[in-house]
Amino acid sequence: MLTLLAAAALAAQPTAAEITPLMALYRELHAAPELAMTETKTAARLTPELRKLGYQVTEKVGGTGIVAVLKNGPGKTVLVRADMDGLPLEEKTGLPFASKVRTKARSSVDTGIMHACAHDTHMTALIGTARRLAASKAQWKGTLVLILQPGEETSEGAAAMLADGLFTRFPKPDTMLAFHNSASLPAGIIGLTPGPALANVDSVDITVRGVGSHGAAPQNGRDPIVVASRIVSTLQTLVSRELNPLDPAVVTVGSFHAGATHNIIPDEAKLQITVRSYTPEVRASLLDGIRRIARGEAIAAGVPDDRMPVVTVRDPYTPATVNSADLTTEARTLFTALFGESRVRMVPAAMVGEDFSRFLIANPQGRSLLFWVGGVPQARWDAAGGEITKLPGLHSPLWAPDAEQVIGTAVVAMEAATLEALKS
Repeated sequence: MLTLLAAAALAAQPTAAEITPLMALYRELHAAPELAMTETKTAARLTPELRKLGYQVTEKVGGTGIVAVLKNGPGKTVLVRADMDGLPLEEKTGLPFASKVRTKARSSVDTGIMHACAHDTHMTALIGTARRLAASKAQWKGTLVLILQPGEETSEGAAAMLADGLFTRFPKPDTMLAFHNSASLPAGIIGLTPGPALANVDSVDITVRGVGSHGAAPQNGRDPIVVASRIVSTLQTLVSRELNPLDPAVVTVGSFHAGATHNIIPDEAKLQITVRSYTPEVRASLLDGIRRIARGEAIAAGVPDDRMPVVTVRDPYTPATVNSADLTTEARTLFTALFGESRVRMVPAAMVGEDFSRFLIANPQGRSLLFWVGGVPQARWDAAGGEITKLPGLHSPLWAPDAEQVIGTAVVAMEAATLEALKS
């Protein structure tokens, strides 16, 4: 049922006086993105916004992260999180406030920077939510913990904030909430997924070592390109023949590099693989299978023991995001009452990753929910007939959500969900 607290949010949809300054902030953030773990200017811009609302703000948590606490008597503790980082991508949206920022990425490559995952909408909505909750203290009791997290795109930020005492230096939450804008839903539509919602994400490197030789005399070597090709082919059986068909998983070889010219068999070939799963058991099975297949194909090709493939699973990996089933059900009821049935959908899990997952892993006695807020402008959605393959996606240089609809919807939804969690 819709409680009185949630009904207060229903009666307070964003007004022009509320949304206009939020949109000004959004455009400012959009034009000035920063890469993961370097969000110093972004943090400096947002810290005063929270301090002037009465939050106790701690800076530089886990690097550039911000923790803002508002205590309002005894009661539950609710954490609301937004991420801050942009992507190494040159913007091509044509927006009048498009990012023109350039920098050197960690790879030393000169690159543009863009909020192509729309973390700018996440930050702006958090500020909007913070304003509403600070202004409505007479309606609730408990503790708010609002966090602006660095480094989501590289899966570093949540772990860094936890290592820096997020759940020991600050109140530990009973409920943890976040939203993500969606390029797969029309603007203003809310998507919910109970249980596993986003995937475990592993990056795996394989160095396939062979014995080089002249291209005209392959019998004198052990060709790592052939071995690597067999590995690529056999890896496909991990999902198709070794897993239960009801256990979703992905093993994709995204990079294959070997050799430098036509007539030389090289010593090495290198593969880069992304591995996606939802459960620890499937993840372990896939990673073990990759190691086994790499070694097995090398043995079959007669590669010497001292030249077996080197398989490296990069750290950190991104754990699966799992939504608490009861919290998802409560949110569905609440959001349906707020927005109507047509604006709330149950959506399938996705194979993308999100390090919001780490907060529930570190605080398993709590409850956690990440929901989607659609961002595709309605006119573009209609023109594409709802076919998302015809639309720019997240991480596209063309991604330009209907930011006002995303932010307005997210502020109302997040305020209501927070009030409900404080009361429950």
